[in-house]
Amino acid sequence: MRVLGRWRRPHAVPPARISTRDLVREALAGVLQRPARSTLTTLGTVVGVATFVAVLGLTATTGAQISKRFTVLAATEVTVEDIAADADLEGPPFTPDAESRALAIDGVDQAGVYWFAGSRPVGRLPMADSAKLDAYPVVAASPGAVLAMRPTLAAGRLYDEFHDGHRQHVAVLGQAVAQRLGITRLDTQPAVFVDGVPLTVIGIVADAQRHGELLLSVTVPRATAEDLWGPPASGDPTRMIVETRLGAAQVVAAQLAVALRPDAANRLRVTAPPDPRSLQEGVAADLSALFLLLAGICLVIGAVGIANTTLVAVLERVPEIGLRRCLGARGRHVAAQFLTESAVLGTLGGLAGTALGATAVVAVAVLWEWTAVLEPWAVLPAPALGTLTGIVAGLYPALRASRIPPIQALQR
Repeated sequence: MRVLGRWRRPHAVPPARISTRDLVREALAGVLQRPARSTLTTLGTVVGVATFVAVLGLTATTGAQISKRFTVLAATEVTVEDIAADADLEGPPFTPDAESRALAIDGVDQAGVYWFAGSRPVGRLPMADSAKLDAYPVVAASPGAVLAMRPTLAAGRLYDEFHDGHRQHVAVLGQAVAQRLGITRLDTQPAVFVDGVPLTVIGIVADAQRHGELLLSVTVPRATAEDLWGPPASGDPTRMIVETRLGAAQVVAAQLAVALRPDAANRLRVTAPPDPRSLQEGVAADLSALFLLLAGICLVIGAVGIANTTLVAVLERVPEIGLRRCLGARGRHVAAQFLTESAVLGTLGGLAGTALGATAVVAVAVLWEWTAVLEPWAVLPAPALGTLTGIVAGLYPALRASRIPPIQALQR
């Protein structure tokens, strides 16, 4: 343009811009315009983030409880078995003083030898036809072995070293066997006939923390079983059960074979429980993998919901998009608006999911009287996970909105 003999460049139209404040305000207005739809849209993200937080929190909270329960029930048990791999090894695998040798090891509380003396007919009447009697497994066990199995008595008592040393004809019945035989009280000193041999019932076992087969068997002193039916058969190896103090199982297991049979340690196979810490970590890892997979599925469902709702909002707001474009908004501005809306939905879902997951962890801990454990690295980034889910879900709808031609939009 020429002005007073000079050429002047026309003023360029300044590019359209949108501030971050206006962008967030527009996104919130779009979300709050349809509150019911927004709430349902964020539900998937809420569930996914809540599952994520709850899984990590409950895994950390229950880890100590898993270790504690495993230690109480199994980590104090060590078993020794006669494998008799060498044909030159003859005689009994455990010497007469095997129990005292095991008890001499620091950390051992109870120890005893036992074996299964076969299934034998058991009845209440003498001279009964054994072919018509029910057969029950007979367990030959020393007093220390019975104590190591941690039985709970329903009636009577357990036999002791006196019964075993004097080969007394006594027996302890499992509660199931006693009920089948009709024995409910012991003040009359009832007797059972095992293979025709009378044994006085002095105790009834109601439960056993270890080796629950005691409930279905007849248990007799080891020396009595040897006197009546001979030493254990080759098919039923002799075993020793050892109860240790907490944390001593691994150390005791390393010394048992040499302490029991220094002349033939390779004849005995010692089985120790797995390390409680390794078990805890393994169980926690398996639970975390399983539930994190479920949390991922919930997040995918939430992302699909956000993407679907955002896409529907784009189609419903085509005239608005055309008007914005005609007023100077560029494609990236429209895309940023819809992307911000989906990010806001994801963030709200992440915040609600984090609160819900943390509440679930605390509620479970209070219910079971545990100590709740919520790691900061698991809780603090959780809302950001919802934001990321919203952004990923809104990419396609935002891109589609940015490519709508203004003229076509205004014609709708």
